[in-house]
Amino acid sequence: MVFKTKYLSLLTLLLAFTVSINAQQGKVNVEQDSDIDKLLEYKKDIKTTKVYRIQVYQSVDPDRAKREKINFLNAYGEWPVEIVWNTPNYKVWVGNFATRLEADRALAKIKKDYMNAIIFQPKTDKK
Repeated sequence: MVFKTKYLSLLTLLLAFTVSINAQQGKVNVEQDSDIDKLLEYKKDIKTTKVYRIQVYQSVDPDRAKREKINFLNAYGEWPVEIVWNTPNYKVWVGNFATRLEADRALAKIKKDYMNAIIFQPKTDKK
């Protein structure tokens, strides 16, 4: 008798559990404005890329900045180098690093010869 009671209890519990699992099904309909799709398309077209660079030298003398650029290229030819004029200094900037990690790895190499080198994100002109 005890066996039948346990068996029926277990069967009832199992049946209740199965019914409760099936009772959790449903259907969801999402309605949204058609302008949201347009905004998503526009967002795909906008490219917001962050660029990191390393400044290795600055001077008020453009000839010294050019010499330092040449020295840098002779020592490290793997990254692009440019001279940028920001009043009143000529600055030697290195690289166009897509991630901060790339810039950090390059800085670790560059710091051996350029102790004052820094990583920064140049300001972009938004029109």
